Amino acid sequence: MIVSKTPLRMSYVGGGSDLPAFYRDELGAVLSTSINKYIFIALNRKFDGSIRLSYSKTEEVAKISDIEHPLVREALGLVGIDGGIEIASMADIPSKGAGLGSSSSYVVGLLHALYAYKSQYADKETLASQACHIEIDRCGEPIGKQDQYAAAYGGLNGVAPVTQDTWTPLG
Repeated sequence: MIVSKTPLRMSYVGGGSDLPAFYRDELGAVLSTSINKYIFIALNRKFDGSIRLSYSKTEEVAKISDIEHPLVREALGLVGIDGGIEIASMADIPSKGAGLGSSSSYVVGLLHALYAYKSQYADKETLASQACHIEIDRCGEPIGKQDQYAAAYGGLNGVAPVTQDTWTPLG
């Protein structure tokens, strides 16, 4: 069994300046910190080849394309796992809609666990950029990039766009 523990975050300044509509024309920057509340992802092998998900609801499907949860569907496809897995998520606090970056923490933690499941290492930049790709590009969420970077890097983060679509943590 593999368990990931990914922090939620609080944003202090710059919210909205991490949206492409803003930073493609203006200089954007954000300041946030991770907090001591977490999203946990547990996953384990399923011997019958099916996929079982447990989040606010439960899904049991035969193939990835049947998964309703778009973030899980895209993460499994990206990492290249096509079945035989059980994934459960838990959180320290009810975080949906709380403004703590929970969906991004979920995706970063899920990617981290999936790579570990495949005995592969993904660094912080890979986790953050792939989480952005899943949430923004693949799932079409109208969000910025600060949440994924805060979840992947943890601690106090200043993030500024270096070029139009490249973000670099400042420290």
